[in-house]
Amino acid sequence: MSETTLAADAVPKKSRFPKAVPFIIGNEAAERFSFYGMRSILTLFLVKQFFNPTGAAALSQQADAHANKLNHLFVMVAYALPFVGGMVADWFTGKYKLILYISMVYCLGHLLLSMFDASLGGFEIGMLVVAIGAGGIKSCVSANVGDQFDASNQDLLSKIYGWFYFSINAGSMLSTVAIPWTYDHFGPKWAFGVPGILMALATLIFFMGRKRYVKVPPQGVNRNNLVFITFYALTHMGQRKPGESLLDVAKGPFDPEKVEGMKAVYRVMAVFFFALAFWAVWDQCLSEWTLYAAKSDLNINLGFTSFAIDPGQVSTVNTIFLMIFIVFFNYGVYPFFDKIGLKTTPLRRLGAGLILTALSFVVIAFTHNSIEHGGVPSIWWQILAFMILSAAEVLVSITGLEYAYTHSPKSMKSTMTGIWFLVVSFGNLITASVNGLIEDGGWWAHNLKGANYEWFFVIFIMVFVVAFLIISPRLKERNYITDPYVENQVIADTNNL
Repeated sequence: MSETTLAADAVPKKSRFPKAVPFIIGNEAAERFSFYGMRSILTLFLVKQFFNPTGAAALSQQADAHANKLNHLFVMVAYALPFVGGMVADWFTGKYKLILYISMVYCLGHLLLSMFDASLGGFEIGMLVVAIGAGGIKSCVSANVGDQFDASNQDLLSKIYGWFYFSINAGSMLSTVAIPWTYDHFGPKWAFGVPGILMALATLIFFMGRKRYVKVPPQGVNRNNLVFITFYALTHMGQRKPGESLLDVAKGPFDPEKVEGMKAVYRVMAVFFFALAFWAVWDQCLSEWTLYAAKSDLNINLGFTSFAIDPGQVSTVNTIFLMIFIVFFNYGVYPFFDKIGLKTTPLRRLGAGLILTALSFVVIAFTHNSIEHGGVPSIWWQILAFMILSAAEVLVSITGLEYAYTHSPKSMKSTMTGIWFLVVSFGNLITASVNGLIEDGGWWAHNLKGANYEWFFVIFIMVFVVAFLIISPRLKERNYITDPYVENQVIADTNNL
């Protein structure tokens, strides 16, 4: 063998992105455009078209509550289904088939929204179908990204997830600018039709990459999962031995290692419980806040230029602030506090995020109060609230996903992602329920009138904050990344059973 050949062999091959990557990124950008585009006008449309088309002041509270309830029920369904979709893909269909087929359902939902813009019953069916489409594919799309990589290009995985996240924000930012403008100038048929066209494009882009995807086949029904193990443990509680935990009774019929993994899942779920306060209010920035924006002064004066925006376009600033704060917190805030000896642990970040969430609602409460008393507040106040809420999102949402990954064993990480989406779903169920009670009148409608609505949620969040301050020091933490011994010890212990 020549020296030239030896030298060539000594040079490591450069990692390459999988050929499927452009199709995945393009699909995600178009899908997020469709989802956030229709959401940017959803509540405003429901009020104007169905619940209070004349703008009668006497109907305002009940109409707004009805629209908000439907919006949050829609989000609840969309975020409850990723857990189900992930299991169906893993057990029966595989990710590729589920994404393709449910994307077609997704397109049908958008078509129904566009067709039934004058029929509430038909429109509600369209909302349900869109929620099934969005939720059904959600957990599979991000997992499908990781499936495309192997040992030869694992070093590029973080970069592709960066581009994946960028595509999500790019799609949502463009849609929250374009769709409210479309609604204002061309009406609801086009405003809901354009997101449908983008979802059809997303499906086409995904289908075009069919010959380039690494398709992981379904593995069949896996009994060693959260649902089966928990159900067995609850129905056999009487068989526990002294000193055993509730789940230990399942170690006979189920894989002991998986049972230990479930214990980690429940420890993380204890932390997730407090994030429920955040998700009970976050989606209000795309529903309730839009209604307030419609009654505010929407003129933006930047000194060198001025312009007016549509109510649904205000949420665009969330994406902008989010991208800024991700960099600011990771390279500025966290290192600063770590340097002065106040370590920014995930639990501390979560607590701080909840306090900021409450503060954002304090700002909105004053804005809402001004509107109720005949004022026309500047939209800059809502932008300030968005800025505070975006900082809270970095502290709660991103930290929550990080905590789920680092504090659960490898076999449980996908389960934790599904559970995180369930927390989002339950948070929206809480808000939908509150709006349903307001819609029905009585005590809730009387006492949560005007800015009292925001003050109710400020108190709601602060109750969680107080409980968090009491309970968080007692929460057991096990980081499976920085302390691999934990997972290895679990395996060793189960081998000795």
